[in-house]
Amino acid sequence: MNALEETVAFLTAHTPQYLATIGLDGNPKVRPFRFMLEKNGRLFFATSNQKQVFAEMRHHREVELCIMGTGAAWIRLKGSVVFVDDMALKKEIFDMAANVRNIYKTPGNPALVIFFLENARAVMTSLGGEPPKDLSW
Repeated sequence: MNALEETVAFLTAHTPQYLATIGLDGNPKVRPFRFMLEKNGRLFFATSNQKQVFAEMRHHREVELCIMGTGAAWIRLKGSVVFVDDMALKKEIFDMAANVRNIYKTPGNPALVIFFLENARAVMTSLGGEPPKDLSW
């Protein structure tokens, strides 16, 4: 399994993930989030353009996620947010994520926005003391 596959498997198996942003007030903000899918080496997420997190990510593109596994392993994933307006990806996310369907009702809902992490870097660390493992791709 390569680094991207290992990261995607970890994200898929462990929810929620916790997304850290820099708030519009300059203070850190953390909230639960959910990885949606991987396409062409890019990790995609979804949110609403009506939420504070959207405004924060537009203002400061650098974010970091923390994902705790069921054992001692956890991943820190960081990158720069890039919003995309791709109806095919919105439909794919809409079809696979019940919570997205429940909230947005249609993939064409103008509030639904998707983004990926550009220059994503992932590092797996263990509470067991093993050295950190670079999972960047």
